Amino acid sequence: MPDDPLNPIGRFVTLADVAEILSLSAAEVLALVRSGELPAIRLGSIGQWRVESSVLESFIADKYDEAKRLALWNEAEFADVAELFPDQGRNGQRRTSST
Repeated sequence: MPDDPLNPIGRFVTLADVAEILSLSAAEVLALVRSGELPAIRLGSIGQWRVESSVLESFIADKYDEAKRLALWNEAEFADVAELFPDQGRNGQRRTSST
């Protein structure tokens, strides 16, 4: 590992390192790479996969953004569906049994 305080893990990391960082199995990380979801390159004569540190950081940030959007979507998805709230009128007021 380099002594660069701005990038302590180095420019490139192995898939095993990525698996450890993300708390995933090596097979799960390989599947992310093969699907193109996690960009990686093959280096060396035997073509070992490497992920650039900045790409990994972007991947993690994108996953946070995706989770945030999904949470907001799930929060708002059914908020205005009247069929799910039969006891409320159009203005959010409760209907009485005499109506």
